[in-house]
Amino acid sequence: MTKQTFLQGTLILILAGMTTRLLGFINRLVVARLMGEEGVGLYMMALPTLFLVITITQLGLPVAISKRVSEAEARNDKQKIKRILVVSLLITCTLSIFFTIGMVIAAPFIASTLLTDERTMYPLIAISPIVPIIAVSSVLRGYFQGRQNMKPQSYALVIEQVVRITCVAFFVKLLLPLGIEYAAAGAMFSVILGEFASLLFLIYQFRRRKIVSIRHRFFTYVKSSRDTVRELFSIALPSTGSRLIGSFSYFLEPIIVAQSLLIAGLSSSMATRQYGELTGYVLPLLFLPTFITNSLSIALVPSVSEAEANKNRQLIHYRIHQSIRISFASGAIATIVLSLFAVPILTYMYGTGNASKFLVLMAPFFILLYIQAPLQAALQALDLARPAMWNSLIGAAVKFTVLFLLASNPDFGIMGVAIAMAVGVVLVTFLHLESLRKEIGFSIPFRDITKMALLIFLTWFVGTFLKNLYNGLESNLFLFMLVLLLLSCIYIVLLFVLRFITKEELRQIPYLQKWIH
Repeated sequence: MTKQTFLQGTLILILAGMTTRLLGFINRLVVARLMGEEGVGLYMMALPTLFLVITITQLGLPVAISKRVSEAEARNDKQKIKRILVVSLLITCTLSIFFTIGMVIAAPFIASTLLTDERTMYPLIAISPIVPIIAVSSVLRGYFQGRQNMKPQSYALVIEQVVRITCVAFFVKLLLPLGIEYAAAGAMFSVILGEFASLLFLIYQFRRRKIVSIRHRFFTYVKSSRDTVRELFSIALPSTGSRLIGSFSYFLEPIIVAQSLLIAGLSSSMATRQYGELTGYVLPLLFLPTFITNSLSIALVPSVSEAEANKNRQLIHYRIHQSIRISFASGAIATIVLSLFAVPILTYMYGTGNASKFLVLMAPFFILLYIQAPLQAALQALDLARPAMWNSLIGAAVKFTVLFLLASNPDFGIMGVAIAMAVGVVLVTFLHLESLRKEIGFSIPFRDITKMALLIFLTWFVGTFLKNLYNGLESNLFLFMLVLLLLSCIYIVLLFVLRFITKEELRQIPYLQKWIH
């Protein structure tokens, strides 16, 4: 099995993430065009329940598997790797079956009482079979990450999106005549098919180059794996605390939004439509750069774990600093583009610019989201998942307090939801930074903060000039893409001038070595 360096593994994940994010946008465009704001609202209101169930099922094991497999791999302890896989599969499969049944039974209550829209019951039931599929996939992904081979899960992500896009238009069109709730269920079913295809590929890759046999003496290994369970859960439980808080808050969000907007005087149909605009149109754009930050986070866990095992504090600081630098560089351009060109982006993508006010408000704050994922990954890799969990809890509590106070006020309404989301992002990011400063003395140098501010200012200046130039001409999609391409090229030059990306780092990537001297 091929093992990659930190930057090489990150690049593989970034390329896969970029591909899947592009395909995901195509999927969202198809869904939005076919079902409209209300259909997207039903789709998005059902997803948080799914994510909560998946988080409970996984119990934070993917991160723990990655860390423990990495340690066992360093010692060439194949028996330990097998015990890790056996225990993880048994736990996640058992929990997934239990919670899938619970999700189906609870769907009518969640839809009618909590989400205040009984139509969400259909997508909730339709998506439930995906839980055991993702449970097994997460174990295999953690295994490949621990062995620092990012290719299998990268290919699996692309396969999942291709299958989903291939199926979504067919099922949505097939079921739309029955009602918009059935169309949303059809969109959910295409997600299941995509995840199943992804799982089949991961199983094939595991069996093709496996170093252990899972089925051989399975229950014998279960009985002798008490220490392995303890080692996994020492990482998994605090890690799942953070994920559980995030998923539970994501689960509560549409419920609190629906109830708050009801207090503010909006009908359930209008609340669903507005929530669909915010979460179905705006948030996907704001989360666009996270395929880079998530890739860095995945590669960061085994890298920092290995450095910690070797007592190399300098390398730990360097890896975290490197991740923040690259994450900020990936997010700054998105912040500028989304702030300046909100209306044309939304109009060209979804046929309406109604949600541009949310995008302009939230984009400047969400630049901190792009460095949040590497910070959390660093805390988990350093066995500091408990502080990360408390940071997430504080952020969620403050976000929901602000959300309820503002969204229930008719003067704010759905805009209060957008403000609350921004507040939560800013608070959790600063809390993570403070935890790293307190525990290992890590901080972002003032010189780098100055460079970040300078990058934002120069890009904003150039972007404003190009926007005025674009507004003065007859607008069309080709001209708009040309403006964005020109701005991106100037931005890349600025990244090298300000040394956000260095030649020394590019030389660490084998594919680029021969081009860099």
